[in-house]
Amino acid sequence: MTQTAIAPAIPAPRSPRSGRGTTRTNVEMYSWIFMRASGAILLVLIFTHLFVNLVAGDGISAIDFGFVAGKWASPLWQFWDLVMLWLAMIHGTNGMKTIINDYAEKVGTRLVLKAALYLAFTVVVVLGTLVIFTFDPCPVGAAADLLPSFCPAP
Repeated sequence: MTQTAIAPAIPAPRSPRSGRGTTRTNVEMYSWIFMRASGAILLVLIFTHLFVNLVAGDGISAIDFGFVAGKWASPLWQFWDLVMLWLAMIHGTNGMKTIINDYAEKVGTRLVLKAALYLAFTVVVVLGTLVIFTFDPCPVGAAADLLPSFCPAP
């Protein structure tokens, strides 16, 4: 009596995966999607910022301390500039991280470059956020002709 060997069943190539599940995340996919979305949002934020500052007003000659103080007296413009700062920094840091991963061959070099990148990101975001929210539009001792119109006379 001969026994016939039965070949194991092989699932069709397009059948759903069965058995063990995967715990991998799609960080690179989310990074790719974030770069596209943040890039589109940044285009709107930046070009609106440039239009309001340079075209709608009196041009670059009108941008001085009083102009910035008047804009940042409004919570809308504080929020606008904060979102622009954060998105631009996260977008740029993500792009630089990709470049470092692609071109830094040694693990130690990658580690040092990413540490410097994340340190620079943290410093710029923290200082920029502090400037936006702690900016005093009516500083004591400033020349009256430089102050915005809503500041009380000294």
